Amino acid sequence: MMQTSFQKPQWTEKLPSIVLKLCQTIAQQGGKAWLVGGSVRDLCRQQDAKDIDLEIYGLEATTLLQLAQTFGHTEEVGKHFGVIKLWTQGIEIDLALPRTETKVATGHRGFDITSNPHLSTKIASSRRDFTINAMMFDPLNSELLDFHHGQDDLENNTLRHVSAAFSEDPLRVLRAMQFAARFKLTLAPETAQLCASLSTEITTLPDSRIWCEWQKWAHAPYPSFGLQALKDSACLSLLYPELQALTTCPQDPRWHPEGDAWIHTLQVCDQAALVSERESLNHETCEHLMFAALCHDLGKPSTSFTDEHGNIRSPNHSEAGFEPTASFLSHIAAPKRIAQYIHPLVHDHITHLCGEPTSRAIRRLAHRLEPASIELWEMLVEADASGRAPSPPSRPALNWLKKAQELSNQKKKTPAIVNGQMLMRIGMDAGKNMGVCIKAAYEAQLDGAFEDEISANQWLKNYFETQENT
Repeated sequence: MMQTSFQKPQWTEKLPSIVLKLCQTIAQQGGKAWLVGGSVRDLCRQQDAKDIDLEIYGLEATTLLQLAQTFGHTEEVGKHFGVIKLWTQGIEIDLALPRTETKVATGHRGFDITSNPHLSTKIASSRRDFTINAMMFDPLNSELLDFHHGQDDLENNTLRHVSAAFSEDPLRVLRAMQFAARFKLTLAPETAQLCASLSTEITTLPDSRIWCEWQKWAHAPYPSFGLQALKDSACLSLLYPELQALTTCPQDPRWHPEGDAWIHTLQVCDQAALVSERESLNHETCEHLMFAALCHDLGKPSTSFTDEHGNIRSPNHSEAGFEPTASFLSHIAAPKRIAQYIHPLVHDHITHLCGEPTSRAIRRLAHRLEPASIELWEMLVEADASGRAPSPPSRPALNWLKKAQELSNQKKKTPAIVNGQMLMRIGMDAGKNMGVCIKAAYEAQLDGAFEDEISANQWLKNYFETQENT
């Protein structure tokens, strides 16, 4: 049954005035513009419309292009899609003709697309993925079309597919994940079944599309809902065995009252999202924290056992996390630059349990973490410690961060005092021996053997004397 509402005048107020002017001009030319997709969903959630997508009925493609060009710079995106990008008054607007899609081959792009400006709105809406994205809004008349009950699903926090055609595009499995994470949604059982049937086609997707959806997950406020959507659809076991292994990995209830390693990881990811928001992390740093949170205990399944006293232990699980972390990051097509940050964070996520933060320990930690920082590491430790509800949140490595700040090591490792220029000034020739000397000097500096150039010269004197004697 179609749901239509004319009681949305406040929605029009949330739209940029240029959008209304564009819709008016289209109407004057005999067409009709409907706001579609995520912008309508955002308005339903009482938020400003972000991505402005207009579906234009009653105008041919050439007429629409000419009209759009009077408003600003335009670019056609795939002529057979019938999509025009318009940049005007600092706003990007997508103008599209209604279209039908027919599956003709496997993969995300295996579709035959036909544009039809005279297609019915109901048929056009049926090609969309989820009901929450299939609503249409007329900004001029404040009319809402909701053929597939998207408003009800939003109110019930349910992510539901529009039609059986959902199963034709494997990318929708990952879109389901990131939508669930962004809007705190649970997969409808029938949608979960369709996602499961698509999992084998995920490998046909370009790496860039896979990574793009995981990036959206990383910036979502409710990451645990996205991960749970993957589990509910059986895609976790099929696509990401490294994560699936967490679901059967028990933890000692003395330290983990929340349950197994999967439940713990869900809570840690949610806590990491809260920390990221609190600290206003930039785009890349947020991703580093979120994927470190997701991967931090991937070494537990292979190292956990119950000892003779009935205690569940996971010795060296931080070190054992390297291989499953590398495998998982490969499965989600993460760039190598991401792995450079994630691996050291995973490796050292329990270092704070080893003792007090001495100057030496701080310098050594900062060196091991590079290119990540102790600041970011402390955020991961906080998320790990706080992801144990009903236990309260905590920051057990805060004293490490404060010590690092005293030593100016919170953002970077200790800069080397002894370098090639210094050694050449005292008469040493460039070569293998110089490299050995620089490395030995830096190790000594990290251990606290010297802290300035004067004491470094004394250390070098002793070093050369030792070399001569041996």
